Amino acid sequence: MSLTLDLAGRVAVITGGTRGVGAGIARAFLQAGAEVVVCARRPPDAPVTAAGRTAHFRPLDLCDPAAVRAFFPQVAAAHGRLDCLVNNAGGTPYRLLGQTAAERHARVVELNLLAPLTASLAAYEVLRDQPAGGSVIMIGSVSGTRPSPGTAAYGAAKAGLENLARSMAVEWAPRVRVNTLVLGMVRTELAALHYGDEAGIAAVGATVPLGRLAEPAEIGDACVFLASDRAGYLTGASLLAHGGGERPAFLGAATVNHPTTPEAPEESQ
Repeated sequence: MSLTLDLAGRVAVITGGTRGVGAGIARAFLQAGAEVVVCARRPPDAPVTAAGRTAHFRPLDLCDPAAVRAFFPQVAAAHGRLDCLVNNAGGTPYRLLGQTAAERHARVVELNLLAPLTASLAAYEVLRDQPAGGSVIMIGSVSGTRPSPGTAAYGAAKAGLENLARSMAVEWAPRVRVNTLVLGMVRTELAALHYGDEAGIAAVGATVPLGRLAEPAEIGDACVFLASDRAGYLTGASLLAHGGGERPAFLGAATVNHPTTPEAPEESQ
C-alpha cells in the first residue's frame, strides 16, 4: 500500500519561504498539491516553483505585529481558506553572550520566538473558524535542546518555541494541531558561509550519524507529513529531523575503544 500525502485544495503559508530551508518546505507543499504563500521582507531572487507550479509571494515584516495580524485574513480572503502555517523564518549571527549588549540578543529572541507567537495567534483567528480547523508547524532546532555557545539567544528562543507549541496544542485542540519539527544541520545555499568549502561541509556532515547534512527537500517532506491527514492524531509532538543527532564528544576523546562491552568483575563473596 502506497502512502499518499495529498494536500490538493489546501492553502499553506510558509514564513521565510523564499530561500534555504523555507524554499525547500514551500516546494514540498507545491509538490503535494497545496496552494503555497511564501512571505518575507524581500521577494525571492527567482520564483519558488515545483511540479510546474509557483508559490505566491507576499511581503511581510514578521516583527511588525499589526502587519502580521492583517496578513492572514488577507491570505484567506484571496485564496478562500487557510489550512497550515509553517513558522520557518528565523536565524542568528554567531555572537558570544559577553561580546554584545543584551538588546542585540533580545532581537534574536524576538525573531525566533515572539514573531512565531504573533504569527500563530493571527493564523489561529482564521483556522479556528474553518470546518476542518488547521495546522501550525514550528521549525525548531537542536540548538534548543543542548548548550549553544555563540548562538545562546537563538537556542533559548528555540527551546521556548518548542514549549510554546506544546501549550498551544493543548489550548487549541481539537480545532488546530500544533507540532514542532526539530532540525539539525541542513545543506542550503548558505552552507558554505557556515561550514566552508565542499571538504568542510563533508567533514561537518561526517559528525552526523547518517553521515551528511539534511537537504531542504527532506525537511519539506516532514512538514508535509505533519500538515497532512496522515498526522491527524499528532499534536503537541516534536519530530526530530537531525540525522541521528550529534555523536557525543567523549566517544572521540576516549583512548581505548572496546568493540564489545567488557564483562563486569564478579562480586567477592
